[in-house]
Amino acid sequence: MPAKKKADTEQDVIVNVKLSELHPFKNHPFKVLDDELMQQTIDSISQVGVLSPAVVRPDPGGGYEVISGHRRLYACEAAGLETMPVIVKDLTDDEAVISMVDSNLQRENILPSERAIAYKMKAEALKHQGQRGKSTFRQNGGKSWTVEKLSQDTGESIRSIERFIRLAKLEPQLLEKVDNKEIGLTPAVELASLTRDEQQGFLDAMEYSQNTPSFSQAQRIKKLSQQGQCTAEAMREIMSEEKKSELDKIVINTDEIKKYFPRSFTPRQMKNTILKLLNNWMKNRSKKQEAERS
Repeated sequence: MPAKKKADTEQDVIVNVKLSELHPFKNHPFKVLDDELMQQTIDSISQVGVLSPAVVRPDPGGGYEVISGHRRLYACEAAGLETMPVIVKDLTDDEAVISMVDSNLQRENILPSERAIAYKMKAEALKHQGQRGKSTFRQNGGKSWTVEKLSQDTGESIRSIERFIRLAKLEPQLLEKVDNKEIGLTPAVELASLTRDEQQGFLDAMEYSQNTPSFSQAQRIKKLSQQGQCTAEAMREIMSEEKKSELDKIVINTDEIKKYFPRSFTPRQMKNTILKLLNNWMKNRSKKQEAERS
């Protein structure tokens, strides 16, 4: 039997549970990254243990489902611990989703995909609760009360909440591109209206054109979808257009030219040298043209 001790409140009891009995939350939207911050957590747990217990609920299949504490669980495993302190709570599926989302939204760095899926999960859980207690279910200015509740809980505007929930309709590959900033948030919300097949076709169009979509391009592709004309060829054509911003500048990757310069050269020194060489080339070209005319 796991050892128990009182937590900060009378209702909560902290128990030490074997790591092998702890299971991740189903469809947990928040990534557990093995990054520098995780290493700091591992070092801290190795030195002083887990200061803040995780929250879990009994798993019908045996063991416990982690509600909050996935990063701590990973760190405990990496640190070689066998047990972790947890608080066991009896929660319904909807209560567990809401608790899981609320606890993870406190983190500083949250990816767009994480926020989008988390908002969608909590909105659905709130809706289930509202349908069971119909007296609490209402519409506010055409907006579902679930969106209003999310806005109140997070401090984000209703419009922002709605945009993130729409974003959750994107295919995982497109969501990853949003996280990596290969696709901007605003055009991504427009692309979320495409069907799954159309989104796969758009991925092909991106690969074909080697371009990232502008808001205008995303809007036009969305309109084609609404008209039933969103073919792979049409998306390729739109994504292959040259943007005005691209016509106004020339981009040269540092890796392409650094072999021509000493290792000690900074990007600014490279730029200045290139401009100087171009200036000399222009002068020599002018002299040659004058000589040919004389």
